[in-house]
Order: sequence, then C-alpha cells, then structure tokens
Amino acid sequence: MKNKYRILKIAVTVIILGLLLSFSLKRFSHQQITDNKISVKMSEKTPVYFVDEKDIREIVKKENPSGKVGDLNIPSLEKRINALPAVDSANVYLNLNGKLNLDIKQRVPVFRLNKDGKDFYVDEKGVEFPISRTYSHPCMLVTGNVQPDEYEKLAELVGKIDKDDFSKKYFIGISKSKDSYSLLTSEGNYRVEIGDLDNIDFKVKGFKTFVEKYLVYQDPQKYSMVSVKYQNQIVTTLNPYFKENDSILKAGKMELAKAPTPMTTAKKTDAKPKIAEAKKTSSTPVKTKESTKTHTKEAKKPEKKSSAKALSKPKAKVKIE
Repeated sequence: MKNKYRILKIAVTVIILGLLLSFSLKRFSHQQITDNKISVKMSEKTPVYFVDEKDIREIVKKENPSGKVGDLNIPSLEKRINALPAVDSANVYLNLNGKLNLDIKQRVPVFRLNKDGKDFYVDEKGVEFPISRTYSHPCMLVTGNVQPDEYEKLAELVGKIDKDDFSKKYFIGISKSKDSYSLLTSEGNYRVEIGDLDNIDFKVKGFKTFVEKYLVYQDPQKYSMVSVKYQNQIVTTLNPYFKENDSILKAGKMELAKAPTPMTTAKKTDAKPKIAEAKKTSSTPVKTKESTKTHTKEAKKPEKKSSAKALSKPKAKVKIE
C-alpha cells in the first residue's frame, strides 16, 4: 500500500507540474523576450573571457527574430551556443515567469600550443580551440610537433607543474624535439630533458634533488642541458659559451686526441695495398713496349692468320643462315 501511495503521489505531482508549465507557456507565449528577461551566467571555476555576453544575446535574437516566447526553439538555440569553439557546455531553459536562462561553461586552456606556425589553446580534456582576438589567457607555452593523443598527458604535466611551487618557479615552457620533451627553465640557459611523458613525478623529483644538493652552489649559466630521462641518473651538458668551462672542455678534447681511434689505423692498412697495386699496373706497360720492339716480325704473322680466320667466320655464318 505504501509503494502504491508513493507512485500515485509522484504521478500527481508530475501532472500538476505539466499543467502549470503548459499554462505558463500559453500565458507568456505572446510576450516579448526583452534584454531584462535574458540571464547569461558563466559557470566555470577559473574566470575566462572568450565568450562575450553581448555575442550570446545577439545569437538569441538571430534564433528568435520575432522575440516572442512561443516562437523560441530552445533545442536549436542550445545547439547553436554549444557549437561555439570556446564553449564547453550550454544549458538553456525558461522559468515559469517567462525568463530565459543561459548557463554557459567556457573552455579553460591548460596550455597554448605553437605547432606548424599556428597557435591555439588546449583544455584539460585535450580539445583544441582557437585563440581570441580580444582576450589572452595566461598559461604554459608548448612548442613542437605534439600529437593530439598526447594532449591529455601533457595537460596532466602542466597541471602538476602549476600545483607544485618548486616546479612553477623553475619551469616556464615545454618544447618537443623529435620524440623527446624538454622543460624550459627561468634560471640560466639550460633546459631539462625529460624524454617521454611517463614517470613525470619521479623525473621532476630527481631534478629537484639535483637543484637543492648541487645546482644551488653552481652558476646556472654553466650548463646547457640537464637530462633526467634516464633511470636513476642525471646527465649534464656543459655550456660551451660559459668562460669557466673552457679549461674543462679543453682537457676533455686533449684526452680524446690522445686516445687512438680505429678509423686512423684502418686507413693506414688500406693505403699500403693500393700503392702496391699502382706500382704493378705502372710496370706492366713498360714490358709490353719492349716486347713490341724486339719481336715486331713475330707479331705481324699471327695478325694475318687472325684476320684470315675473321674473314672466314662470317662466310660460314652466311651459309648456315
């Protein structure tokens, strides 16, 4: 009995609400939708200004030229607003008093990507949308040939950098060269090579340890790259334009010059047989000249025989054919 009573109660409330809605629509169907009766709300947590309220009001007027409540096609208007590139979602509805409400959630860019000479934003869902002429949102700049299937992981990386005070202080940009990512730093000219987008927490923690225990006591201009892409090790590359590195780089070049290379030994061994072959070939024509001088008569006789044989051969061929 209790369940039947609840079902009956729900059915009665639905019927009453339907009657009230139909009554209100008939009542306000001939009324005009003025600017005072249009409410536009932006519901995103982070304030962005890609969509202007004036543009939304103009879209409402274009979708409903008569301006009457009864002529308004709410699903069509909602679809039109959702089609805007910077809109994540839109909800359009009418109140019982005939007021039109538009709840719009804009896309919040996580990073700005410069790819193939074009700039556009990417949100946390990995969706691209164009930049605005009137508003620029402050976010991480990413450069390189980043593929769309990497957008979400890259957005996670940027989100972790923004939440961590240490990372937010050091890293100001991200670049991709071939298949390897690097974090651009605010101090010095060096970059932090991280390789792929896996194990980001471990790689950032390794760089943080390197900075706190070693790099704090060094000049940041000393290095051109700090690589943390290898497991359990950090590889640094010296900056060749830093004066204090001259002695270290010269010492390294001296050690490389002293070490024997396999290429030089291979060249020496290959050079000897070539010279020997050249001598042999140069000596053979001298012998042939001497032989022609001493035995000229003998050389003439076989020439006649060979010529005779050469003349007889084509005749035989003609006969056979």
